[in-house]
Amino acid sequence: MDRNFARALSLVLKHEGGWSDHPADPGGATMKGVTLANFRRYVKPNATKDDLRKITNEQVASVYRRFYWEAVHGAELPDGVDYAVFDFAVNSGPGRAAKYLQGVVGVAQDGRIGPATLAAVRAKPHAAVIHDLCDRRMAFLRGLKTFGTFGKGWSSRVAGVRSEALKIAAPNTGEVIAPKPITRKPDETNPSPPAAEPAKGLAFWLQLIGKAIAALFSKKGH
Repeated sequence: MDRNFARALSLVLKHEGGWSDHPADPGGATMKGVTLANFRRYVKPNATKDDLRKITNEQVASVYRRFYWEAVHGAELPDGVDYAVFDFAVNSGPGRAAKYLQGVVGVAQDGRIGPATLAAVRAKPHAAVIHDLCDRRMAFLRGLKTFGTFGKGWSSRVAGVRSEALKIAAPNTGEVIAPKPITRKPDETNPSPPAAEPAKGLAFWLQLIGKAIAALFSKKGH
């Protein structure tokens, strides 16, 4: 059952936006994230860019379902994980998204999600899978030559995916899901003050006075 497809698609489309034909984008012309190549493959074989601009919502959903959601077995993945993998597939390809998910759960990275992958995913805490997948996705994106051009947008997108995926996962797992903790270095310019020296008690002072008196009598004896 595709319980989360509509919600996941609406979140993906917020990142994909409308028309794009950036010369640095290897995907070429896209409308709502649908490339001209995929539009021709799933909707209209001889489509032009103008045809792509006029794509309907039903056609958009059909392309996303067939080319991305079904390719990563979105309907069989746990809540939240399904969206994180789906968005990764849309942004970087279903095969890569599948391989990175397989790397997270420790199964063979063949790029095809099957029973072994699904079982391994279900066996791990869903929040951990989401965090690890998003971390690996960002590492991949930072290594791309086009990160300088698209990096700010990609970083924002993955941060949004992480947050929304955790929200989807939380109500259905019983897990206590929190944002990933941020590790900070100590503030070297404002170090913590040294611990106060313990106060000296009455016994200390009596001992000190006793030593002084003993020393005085010792001198008189000489």
